[in-house]
Amino acid sequence: MNTIQKIGIGLLLFAITVFTFSLGLSEYQLTSESLAVSNEYHKEAIVETARQNGTLDKSFPSNVAFINSFKRTLKESQKRLAEQAKAGIPEGVSEWDFKMGDWVIKDYLFPTVKASATGLLPSNIPLFFFLTFGLGIIGGLLYVVPIFNLIPGIKNNQIYHSSLTRGLQLGWRTFFLIATIIGVVLYGVSYMNSSWFYPLLTLAIMGIIGLLVFFRDGAKGKDPAKSASPELTAWFGVVTGIYLIGFYILLYWAPQYITNWILLVDPVSMSLSGNPASQWFLYGFLYTIIVLVMGIRMMAKYQHNRYQVVRTLSVMFFQTAFAFLIPEILVRLNQPWYDFKNIWPLNYTFFFDWNINQLINSGGLGLFMLVWGIALVLIGVPVITYFFGKRWYCSWVCGCGGLAETMGDPYRQLSDKSLRAWQFERYIIHGVLVFAILMTIGVLYTYFTGSRYVFFANSDTVRTWYGFLIGSAFAGVVGTGFYPLMGNRMWCRFGCPLAAYLGLVQKFKSKFRITVNGGQCISCGNCSTYCEMGIDVRWYAQRGQDVVRSSCVGCGVCSAVCPRGVLRLENSSVDVSERTQALRTIHISENEVRLMN
Repeated sequence: MNTIQKIGIGLLLFAITVFTFSLGLSEYQLTSESLAVSNEYHKEAIVETARQNGTLDKSFPSNVAFINSFKRTLKESQKRLAEQAKAGIPEGVSEWDFKMGDWVIKDYLFPTVKASATGLLPSNIPLFFFLTFGLGIIGGLLYVVPIFNLIPGIKNNQIYHSSLTRGLQLGWRTFFLIATIIGVVLYGVSYMNSSWFYPLLTLAIMGIIGLLVFFRDGAKGKDPAKSASPELTAWFGVVTGIYLIGFYILLYWAPQYITNWILLVDPVSMSLSGNPASQWFLYGFLYTIIVLVMGIRMMAKYQHNRYQVVRTLSVMFFQTAFAFLIPEILVRLNQPWYDFKNIWPLNYTFFFDWNINQLINSGGLGLFMLVWGIALVLIGVPVITYFFGKRWYCSWVCGCGGLAETMGDPYRQLSDKSLRAWQFERYIIHGVLVFAILMTIGVLYTYFTGSRYVFFANSDTVRTWYGFLIGSAFAGVVGTGFYPLMGNRMWCRFGCPLAAYLGLVQKFKSKFRITVNGGQCISCGNCSTYCEMGIDVRWYAQRGQDVVRSSCVGCGVCSAVCPRGVLRLENSSVDVSERTQALRTIHISENEVRLMN
């Protein structure tokens, strides 16, 4: 690491530090103007309650203190309105336009906390934007750009010796997995309004999967020799993972605590869509900046391979244009926010009633969006995957894959290559796909019939649990938070229902495969080491067998790091029905000539 790179790391760490501690650089004051409530009955009750308990116009030193006080005020106002309703609701006003439901309290909390912020950070947004995002970008580029001056080619660069990238010992990985499962289930009970049914059902299904893997598939007595478990745990990686996990928990379930971060990007949001920033705009902005900066690093690292450079430029373009800029500009033009590359079932809300109604009521463009989304699912995915495999989406277009290939690239070697991991993978990812299909069927049934119940299940409750468990906990908290702990494709490998759909087409009817020139293989293991999807590519190379796996995203890094040119990404229709044939290698001995098993 040269001097410029050290300066870059210093600036980046300084920016992250300022970004983290900026959460405490505001004071909060509830006023009638900062109260983000449009319902006049609710607003009047909240103002009167706050005046009586002395919190109106009172200054709070932190958002934690303000939020606790404001929650109490909202609950007292809810009780006040409930008592008034017993005496009679004003004529012409519906019950829940007068009374305050629990869901309304959640809606009032975040915008009011954000609007009530005063003090150092709200008064100096341009300065803190530069100290966080500005210095972070500059620091990242100072670290990345000098890599272009290195001799092209792949070097392991002590990835298994770094305390940031060598991963976790098996015991610590087990601990993090169990702690995460317990945490998600317990919080899920609260999220589902103290209902234990779906959390317990999830645990039961997980138990069944465990029994299938350990007993039916015979993994109980097998030692996962390729489980990417180092002798020493990467503690810097653990700290990084915990930071990412904490960020996602706040982003998804407690955005009121990160209003200072959201205030930083308010000017950017106003310039693009004309609206104040939400937590999702902050996330999209951060996501895009990281993909762009770390994408340049990716191109520098793999500058010797044209495929990697072009592929990285593709994910940078699709994230910036299709996932960030175009949707915001559409909102400014009074059109629905829409990501044209996001496909069901990854975009699991596409068939929700509110989305369908919004698209139908948005004129010609909205109808085009609806037809486009359906056409991608029914025609685009199978046809394009037949010709190019799932790589066309997972490695060239997808935002989740884009983040995994850029920010997650330093951790790709942490993917578990053991047979046990693959056995868990196939049950879990296809289970999520089945869950997504059943949930969507229930949602559409409700949309067309008006009935909330499909047999015994309430479709609203099912989709709420799917959004919590899969859309938030799995895709975000685990999918990205576990990058430094268990590799960069946890979500893509174990949880993404679209990846499962693409993988089924790729496995059984696609021209794509990774061809192998087995006679050139020297068993160095680079290909398996760098496979982010946990495929033991060397096993295939040693046998001279083409790699045809439903999980393979076609990133091509195994080919890029091979010193002998053993692996090639190819498309061919000659043997589509025979690609997965296991017997590929001829073994010649003194006594016989036979195909290897």
